[in-house]
Amino acid sequence: MSATIAGGPPLAVPLEAESFAELYERCFTRVYGYVASLLRDRSAAEDVTAQAFERAYRKRSSYRAGRGTTEAWLFGIARNAALDELRRRRRHAELGDEPEDRTLPGPDEQAELALKRDVVRAALSTLDARDRDLVALKFAGGLSNAEIARVLNTTESNVGTRLHRTVTKLRKACDELA
Repeated sequence: MSATIAGGPPLAVPLEAESFAELYERCFTRVYGYVASLLRDRSAAEDVTAQAFERAYRKRSSYRAGRGTTEAWLFGIARNAALDELRRRRRHAELGDEPEDRTLPGPDEQAELALKRDVVRAALSTLDARDRDLVALKFAGGLSNAEIARVLNTTESNVGTRLHRTVTKLRKACDELA
């Protein structure tokens, strides 16, 4: 049950074990992809993703529906866990291999995709860490601008503006590298 104040919105909506399992199933791939894009290390990404879900499970009673979606709450926890890992390593994330594709195109398409990936990877390396994080939340995490705003503790408008500027920088860098 959730508590309310004078008929207002719920203060907390605890995540029950079954709904947490559903959240895990729905979000695992996106959370892992996001964490892997930050850490650039698959093994560490697996560990940090597991830590993030463990932290989320332990803190599930602290989820506040009025502050955002369960996905934004979960990505905030995953982001903090990944940043903890990066701080622990005391180094910046390197742009390395990304998680492997689940669909396998033909050889010609694979070569073309590999070339495009190399260009995008090189272009991403020209962005600062803050912009790479924004791109990772949007495209690897699949979050909406509103969810990203909640994760980064900023406004949705600011996220949209920053995302537009970042994608413009990324396109320009891709064009210059291609």
